[in-house]
Amino acid sequence: MTDTDLVVLLDDDGQAIGTAPKSTVHGAETALHLAFSCHVVNDRGQVLITRRALGKRTWPGVWTNSFCGHPRPAEQVVAAVRRHADLELGLTLHDLGVALPLFRYRATDAAGIVEHEVCPVYIARTDDEPSLNPREVLDARWVEPADLAVSLEATPWAFSPWLVLQAERLRLFSGAVARRRAS
Repeated sequence: MTDTDLVVLLDDDGQAIGTAPKSTVHGAETALHLAFSCHVVNDRGQVLITRRALGKRTWPGVWTNSFCGHPRPAEQVVAAVRRHADLELGLTLHDLGVALPLFRYRATDAAGIVEHEVCPVYIARTDDEPSLNPREVLDARWVEPADLAVSLEATPWAFSPWLVLQAERLRLFSGAVARRRAS
């Protein structure tokens, strides 16, 4: 992140109203802004979870979805998803689609930093193994969706709040939990 990285500011209806430097939008009083999240699955049906780098401003060192980020002004969200997949994990994505187009949340971390985002959630496939950008990602694991769902239910505090909220709404995880409980 540089001081010239800009994010798109939104009004309460989710309409763009301007831009602000990314370095200024995550604080105690965070303006509503546009972001995205992406869950990546492999051919074995496993989902990639990542541990946020310790240098991240929000939720450093916390396990989360595959990756997330912010589109630049005038950048299509899908283009931003592909850019971040390459930048953070060295992944080429296939079958990229939006799963939760209107996902929105507000959460405060232990240091008082607020995330306040309209954050469409994408699911994609890859044939690649991740190559971690250490400024973004500390660790990554391919996990079974049912195992992730059980962990999210048992220890939600160990994961980013947006992953917990997204998992509650995504069929990617709910069907896996039902299958695991039935066995």
